[in-house]
Amino acid sequence: MKNTLNIFLKKKILIYGLGKSGLSTLKFLQNKCEIYVYDDFIKKIKFFKIKKKIIKFDKISKFKFDKIILSPGIDINNCKLSAFLKKNKDKIYTDLDVFCSFYNNNCITITGTNGKSTTCQILYEVLQKQKFDVRLVGNIGTPILSIKNINRKTLFVIEASSYQLEYSKIFKSNYAAILNISPDHIERHKTIKKYTKAKFKLLKNQLKGDLAFVKRNDKFINNELKLCNLKVKVIKVNTKSKKKFFKKIKNKYFLNETNKENLSFVYEISKKLNLDKKLLLDAIEKFKGLKYRQQIIYDKNKLTIINDSKSTSFSSSIGALKINSNIYWLLGGIPKKGDKFILPNRYLNKIRAFIYGKNYLFFNKQLRNKIKFENFKNLKIALRRIFFLLNKEKSINKTILFSPCAASFDSFKNFEDRGLYFSKIVKNYFDAK
Repeated sequence: MKNTLNIFLKKKILIYGLGKSGLSTLKFLQNKCEIYVYDDFIKKIKFFKIKKKIIKFDKISKFKFDKIILSPGIDINNCKLSAFLKKNKDKIYTDLDVFCSFYNNNCITITGTNGKSTTCQILYEVLQKQKFDVRLVGNIGTPILSIKNINRKTLFVIEASSYQLEYSKIFKSNYAAILNISPDHIERHKTIKKYTKAKFKLLKNQLKGDLAFVKRNDKFINNELKLCNLKVKVIKVNTKSKKKFFKKIKNKYFLNETNKENLSFVYEISKKLNLDKKLLLDAIEKFKGLKYRQQIIYDKNKLTIINDSKSTSFSSSIGALKINSNIYWLLGGIPKKGDKFILPNRYLNKIRAFIYGKNYLFFNKQLRNKIKFENFKNLKIALRRIFFLLNKEKSINKTILFSPCAASFDSFKNFEDRGLYFSKIVKNYFDAK
């Protein structure tokens, strides 16, 4: 912990949002500051200790807070305290800022539209293999302020979303990477330019001597680089120039273009950290991937089934669509505003789409005159149709790709719930055979 007085210590602070990050922030700051809390769904809060700190909606404006710690899921334009937050925008911070105020530890922070969680997980496993005291935190699921037993050598691998970065003011990272940028979360950021600028806050807050890694041939990244004057050295990662390195890798997980791109960033960061190459390759070969992120859940009898429930945009599915053959593609859910399906013609004739859910018209419009498709009421019925067709065509290798290209909230709690449901349907089908 830092010895110098920081901007949060002994201040009057409002924590808005009591999800994972909000609760961990409350626990971390409760003996260091005067804490108050608010949540849009306050009636669901059951813990007595938290109830004592809750401020009612009609009392908020009467308090003069020094700082407001905002959970990343809250949109200041669409929440109960919208007017109050806009009036006090200069006081808004995040749990990443709190961490930065109390600790001086080295950080490797990864952001981007696609591949953040996978890249962070690979880095984490690589660094563990190299005997680093490393912690994996952030948007991947573990709040940064929930980590215990931190010492000066503890290294943090952080997944940062555009929501976290948008509200952060002082958070900075020694190593920062923007993997890629494509239209995403436009319903919140309003334009691709604002979304890109939110990502670039990670680089703008870096200090001289820090390192930034960006995808070389990404048009949105390159456009923003021309506009901002960064203090740090920018390393442009050519995700297609590591042929010698990839030849050494036998792990099937890294066959597709998307995961090669993720690994390219890991490789470049590893070089700057002077990691042992043998141990690096060993960790990569043993990497099994994350659940519901292009996860192979069945691979027998000329049939491969991939559970990619994490896919929430067309761009996140492109890698799997390019590398697999004879694809039965399952997609559906709540589409992203401004999302577009772009895939070279040479890949289109090997794909057949099975669209489920009430937003089928959006997907019909994107796929019309490109790919043959059918519409279904729900995921279960669509998958039943695929299995029926497979039983009629058993002679060639086929792939069932569950890559929805949309948010899950129309029918599921989250992408994990959606992925688990899909895996259960598949398991029940083969158990019944």
